[in-house]
Amino acid sequence: MSGHSKWANIRHRKGAADKRRAALFTKLAKAITVAAREGGGDPEFNFRLRTAIDSAVSGNMPKDNIDKAVKRGTGEIGGDNIEEVLYEGFGPGGIAVLVEALTDNRNRTSANLKHLFGRYGGNLAGSGAVQWMFERRAVIRLKEGQPLTEGQEMALIDAGTEDIAEEEGRQIALAPATDLSRIREAAEAVGLEVGSAGLEWVCKEPVSVGGAERKSLEGLLESLDDDEDVNEIYTSAEFI
Repeated sequence: MSGHSKWANIRHRKGAADKRRAALFTKLAKAITVAAREGGGDPEFNFRLRTAIDSAVSGNMPKDNIDKAVKRGTGEIGGDNIEEVLYEGFGPGGIAVLVEALTDNRNRTSANLKHLFGRYGGNLAGSGAVQWMFERRAVIRLKEGQPLTEGQEMALIDAGTEDIAEEEGRQIALAPATDLSRIREAAEAVGLEVGSAGLEWVCKEPVSVGGAERKSLEGLLESLDDDEDVNEIYTSAEFI
């Protein structure tokens, strides 16, 4: 696997304070709303919505909040017009950073991100500045404690998996973006429990980062993650 590009999977989790939990619920609700708007409100026929709801359930989001987020997406109840925006920038030491945002105000989000990048010695860049360093891939993370048997591994490969790696005690399958649903179904068919499944930006050639530069970069990524408009963060850094 080409590095741990997704910041949410490598960061040290903070305590679940009420303020942080509320911010998490806001992000999860936005993801559900956008998924429902694009593919309909039935998770059986909308894989992206199913994944977003699974994430919300894992985050202990109340069912009522989930239902309302779905209805905002389908137009059954009113709500802000949320759009997806991909921001690109450079962190300390020129490390590439991709930020997926779900926002109802591009100007506000751009201004906030520009400020955060600048605070840590980086800069928000234009479209295409760093995206070429990443590729969009299907990433299926199994729940912990599931070593793969030879038969299970072959089933994943037959379904289109190109790479199998381990991340913090969990097995991860990577595949072309178009094979996401098929890989998840193949995993479940052979008795594997899927922890998460989605499309991610995976860095092609990660850069090792340590020492003071790592500390500064982690500060930037933590601050970005605290912004309610930021949905996902990917970086070219491989922390050492």
